[in-house]
Amino acid sequence: MVLSFGLWLVILGVLAAANLIIARKPDAAALIGKISPYQGWMGAVSVLYGVWELISCVGAMGMMAVRPPIGLILWVMYLANALLQIVLGFLLGVGVLKTFIKSEQANQKMDQTLRKLAPLQGSLGILAIVVGLAFVVLEVVFG
Repeated sequence: MVLSFGLWLVILGVLAAANLIIARKPDAAALIGKISPYQGWMGAVSVLYGVWELISCVGAMGMMAVRPPIGLILWVMYLANALLQIVLGFLLGVGVLKTFIKSEQANQKMDQTLRKLAPLQGSLGILAIVVGLAFVVLEVVFG
């Protein structure tokens, strides 16, 4: 399960930071271009799954008491995973989400939120890649 958290977060991070990645590594454009048509749906699903993980994370707060330093680190990573999925999912999937929300007021609120979060997209994408890779490393080392 931890491996799937990590890999999904890495993919979201790559999509969110695509411009930064392509600027440094132009040959990555072809690979990113293969998954970018699906980013809207991936984002929409990530928002929903991220909310579910956030609820699970709050329920798993006891994880911090099991092995205090390690438990705290794992719980913070779990929380970061949930929050990054929600925020990046929203940024990537806002177009798809708007098709399901018919309220004009809700759509305007989504546009306002998008304008506030858009400047952070690249940085959050890089952070998602780092957290995702940390999950993958944890699974490989302690798996």
